[in-house]
Amino acid sequence: MADSASLLFNPRTYDPEHFDPETRRLLRATVDWFEARGKRRLIEDYRSRAWLGDFLDFAAREGLFATFLTPASAAGKDDQRWDTARIAALNEIFGFYGLDYWYAWQVTILGLGPVWQSDNAEARARAAELLAQGEVFAFGLSEKTHGADIYSTDMLLTPDGDGGFLASGSKYYIGNGNAAGLVSVFGRRTDVEGPDGYVFFAADSRHEAYRLVKNVVDSSKYVSEFRLADYPVAPADILHTGRAAFDAALNTVNVGKFNLCTASIGICEHAMYEAVTHASNRILYGRPVTAFPHVRRELTDAYVRLVGMKLFSDRAVDYFRSAGPDDRRYLLFNPMTKMKVTTEGEKVIDLMWDVIAAKGFEKDNYFAQAAVEIRGLPKLEGTVHVNLALILKFMRNHLLNPVDHPAVPTRLDAADDAFLFQQGPARGLGSVRFHDWRTAFDAYADVPNVARFREQADALCTFVETAAPDEEQSRDLDLLLAVGQLFALVVHGQLILEQARLTGLDEELLDELFAVLVRDFSAHAVELHGKDSATEDQQSWALGAVRRPVVDADRSTRIWGRVEALSEAYEMGQ
Repeated sequence: MADSASLLFNPRTYDPEHFDPETRRLLRATVDWFEARGKRRLIEDYRSRAWLGDFLDFAAREGLFATFLTPASAAGKDDQRWDTARIAALNEIFGFYGLDYWYAWQVTILGLGPVWQSDNAEARARAAELLAQGEVFAFGLSEKTHGADIYSTDMLLTPDGDGGFLASGSKYYIGNGNAAGLVSVFGRRTDVEGPDGYVFFAADSRHEAYRLVKNVVDSSKYVSEFRLADYPVAPADILHTGRAAFDAALNTVNVGKFNLCTASIGICEHAMYEAVTHASNRILYGRPVTAFPHVRRELTDAYVRLVGMKLFSDRAVDYFRSAGPDDRRYLLFNPMTKMKVTTEGEKVIDLMWDVIAAKGFEKDNYFAQAAVEIRGLPKLEGTVHVNLALILKFMRNHLLNPVDHPAVPTRLDAADDAFLFQQGPARGLGSVRFHDWRTAFDAYADVPNVARFREQADALCTFVETAAPDEEQSRDLDLLLAVGQLFALVVHGQLILEQARLTGLDEELLDELFAVLVRDFSAHAVELHGKDSATEDQQSWALGAVRRPVVDADRSTRIWGRVEALSEAYEMGQ
């Protein structure tokens, strides 16, 4: 049975021995750099919006980004590869110490996406060399007027008569745009109409035709607006043209925005140590705050939700690493990590904040920045409703039309995830097929709240078969989003159970977690019941899907003991 501390990242005890020696060394070195910097400096840099120069110097000295973000096909050293498992581990560490650090790394990943998907050998070699020099990268996709609507880009490339172009236009909300050695920029040709005119090209933020306008956020995260004015784009700078440029944009998001989930986990872990320690040592009306039943419930719910976030995300990594042309299940689990895991993170922080109250505002705590930064993650990629709409594309096949797939093992091996840069056309989501989700639930049929949740999941299948939104309702996004939340819970529960099985998670903790998921499903069912356009059949189904979790006071008390044990388990040095 795992104890509470072993399920959470703790710098005091962290030793990722499941990785190869160089990965293990770099992860530990990163933790040690932050710990040596200390909490006071970390918070002051956040408050003063200091650029991350010291951190990037450290990363350059260690070859951190070059080791983790150079795929084997472009590697100059044996330890360089694109390994989603160790990338996820580093995301968690960066989130734990501050989202600003994660952001500089995250947008570097996005900037590299179009490059590593490109057949341009010269651009790939240049990117590998820039990484080796410790440079960061940027992803020039979104625009002030259109957001990430790449159909409507106003970055225009005019042919220069010599096989190249002059690029003019602006990009907005572009991380690292102030310092990137290479910016992957999306635009369209002025002489070609439609999708054939799309272009992805590499730009240098230091070029005189590249004008940095400003940082559009009040943060150390340099989220830039930049403008190009007749920027010369040589043939050697072209990464993709036509439909391939469009696909590269979407496939880059598939690779890069997966990182939001583990960053959210890191934020919640650090905040939880602070919150439980504070609550355990605060006396109110002559009693410790943690003696109050509602406090115990809120902190226990926060803890089991956080465990669920970790279980789901760890299992999703396996599907990413095992993906291929005939197995694209990751395309569902990706928006799940972007939407479901990150919104769970918001709930975790809110539950703890309700307990620690005013303490959550104090400037000397990590929690104050956690409460702000956790809000951004569900909104950094298309917002929750966009990802829910994407998730719905998979619902019928996932719930009702399973096929046989080879079992996906735990993937912590030192392998290069080459397929992520060979995903091919970004379409055909409705044709993706899945293994039977029921198998994961069958393995835990004797766990009371897993069984209770299974009843709700089976009821959702009945809904899809007998009361699914008709053609007119399918245009009512408000109604569809409520359905999407119900489906997302089933997928969330499935991967949690798969990972629990692989890791031997004890059933008592799983039972407490699924009690929370039963309540969540019931709440979303009631929400669906109240939608303006819900039919009588849908309303009846919704109320029929409401369930009460199986209550076990002794179980809850024992799980609370694990939460209470987090008090004083970690405190960052000053």
